[in-house]
Amino acid sequence: MPEGDAVYLTAARLRTALEGKTLTRSDFRVPRYATLDLRGRRVESVGSYGKHLFVRTEALSIHTHLKMEGSWRVYRPGQRWTKPGFTARLVLATADAEAVGFSLGLVEVLSLTDEHTAVDHLGPDLLGPNWDAAQALRRLGADPRRPIGLALLDQTTMAGVGNIYRSEICFAERIHPGTPVAAVPDLPGLVDTAHRILTRAAHHPPWPAAVYGRQHRPCRRCGSMIVVRMLGPDSASARTSERGIYFCPRCQPTPGAR
Repeated sequence: MPEGDAVYLTAARLRTALEGKTLTRSDFRVPRYATLDLRGRRVESVGSYGKHLFVRTEALSIHTHLKMEGSWRVYRPGQRWTKPGFTARLVLATADAEAVGFSLGLVEVLSLTDEHTAVDHLGPDLLGPNWDAAQALRRLGADPRRPIGLALLDQTTMAGVGNIYRSEICFAERIHPGTPVAAVPDLPGLVDTAHRILTRAAHHPPWPAAVYGRQHRPCRRCGSMIVVRMLGPDSASARTSERGIYFCPRCQPTPGAR
């Protein structure tokens, strides 16, 4: 699933393609909005919050979420799409650009005044202008027995961290992902690390992963082999490629083994 940095960068591309321009075509390929026509509407702004994207006109907000397989691509008028047409769920075109959302996990249209309802349940956006570390810390601390590797995935604590960056954050802090939140030695430092890592990934891509995807390869700190393990009550049925968390067993020892 694309994480906060990827969604932030997607919003930037859509902003360049659409913001301040008038839509010459809209094509919602979802039944609920099949008859909605936004031709003639001006795109006022494009933004993101965590893993959520918003394309805003004067009165409406087009809310999309990429989920596991979604993506947005921008083309020149008449340019051939690089993904199968049947996977397109939304097309927004201007005189000089065509933005196509493929395999989007969510497409909905909200009144601008109701946009907040899509994100009210989320924690502070790690890449947002109003990032609130204190609020993130309070939300993490609300469930002190929860493993930090699971807490970081919970978008209601901090919005934007996915499977890649929970591995990277825990590695950077030398914390085993199974460590209970209450046992993390420096929780404020971990929150700051999360913000630093996501910010760097969004503003200076590509992010060079330290542990994610590097199972059976040597740790860049100590040389031990990186491992990948499932974490959580559903770990027996989950697929490693989707939910596995990567860590160094030496740099990040099991809780209580230090």
